[in-house]
Amino acid sequence: MAVHHSFEGGTLDDDGRLRRTGTLWSCIAHIITAVIGSGVLSLAWSTAQLGWIAGPVSLLCFAIITYVSAFLLSDCYRSPDPVKGMRNYSYMDAVRVFLGTKRMWVCGLLQYLSMYGTDVAYVITTATSMRAIGKSNCYHREGHSARCHYGSSFYMLLFGIIQIVMSQIPDIHNMEWLSVVAAIMSFSYSSIGLGLGFAKVIENGRIAGGIAGVPAAKVEKKIWNAFEALGDIAFAYPYSLILLEIQDTLKSPPPENRTMKRASMVAIFITTFFYFCCGCFGYAAFGDNTPGNLLTGIVNGEGFFEPFWLVDFANVCIIVHLVGGYQVYVRPIPDLTEKYQKKEVDRYLPLVLSEYYTHLNFQLVMRSDNYYQFGASNPERT
Repeated sequence: MAVHHSFEGGTLDDDGRLRRTGTLWSCIAHIITAVIGSGVLSLAWSTAQLGWIAGPVSLLCFAIITYVSAFLLSDCYRSPDPVKGMRNYSYMDAVRVFLGTKRMWVCGLLQYLSMYGTDVAYVITTATSMRAIGKSNCYHREGHSARCHYGSSFYMLLFGIIQIVMSQIPDIHNMEWLSVVAAIMSFSYSSIGLGLGFAKVIENGRIAGGIAGVPAAKVEKKIWNAFEALGDIAFAYPYSLILLEIQDTLKSPPPENRTMKRASMVAIFITTFFYFCCGCFGYAAFGDNTPGNLLTGIVNGEGFFEPFWLVDFANVCIIVHLVGGYQVYVRPIPDLTEKYQKKEVDRYLPLVLSEYYTHLNFQLVMRSDNYYQFGASNPERT
């Protein structure tokens, strides 16, 4: 009776861990933080490469694919019963249970390589937005034709230092506030990009672009750009690699898979709306001169220069969002290595010493090293 009470009315869940407190809205915030990255601002370029038919159709198709994969994967959180079965805390746990240990290692390798690549992209994009603030102020002072150049190394180092501090947050269960802030930031800069694009269309008095998209001198170049555009759209949507980690934050009842499916539907609908608006309005505004990033790119003198303070604010929102998004995406990596190290330390040190050593060594030192390596070891992009 005492054990039953500790599960039902106490501080523990059915697996003996601290009771989860995540809700539908916190789950939506986590998903939006993971999905709506700064990639939303490159969708105008992607739409420009594909044209007015293939561009919007591709956005819709990837939204459907993402929801179907999320719908199916959410039932893998518990097994064998999706409501009352044993919990799978991560993507690797689910692969091990359903496909076996060998496939778990293969999928795990691909998963962590993918997350590492995403984190590198976040670092580069953050540095680009930091540079864009300096460029925006420079253009405002010196004129739109001025040569304003800023390096990336310092900004990457700064981002790494910020992540060292943020890495001391214990786990994703304590990141609800960070995801809410990041989600608000993503709405902010997406709305600014949408608004600037719409204002540009009104200013031009016409809708730019064509059915076939941006023309190319060679067929090979056109094909390459089209596939690159599809890759950008595909990169902007999925969050399946961290879906189960997000689902593991949800309280029950209602069943976690039901909440996750509802959250996925709402989050994907919201993201698709912003993707359509930013992609289509950006292409309609600039046509063949659509930049790779609506807020940082300049093509043939075309881009958003004014109001410079609004462009600066949008880039600040991108930076704040990517700080949170980076944490959500990179978190499984130190969690995995921390779990392995704790097992090794427990073999050689008494319980009290091992707990102290693991907490001090990993959360303060090893996590700091991991985040600094991700944030500071990338090559300079100018």
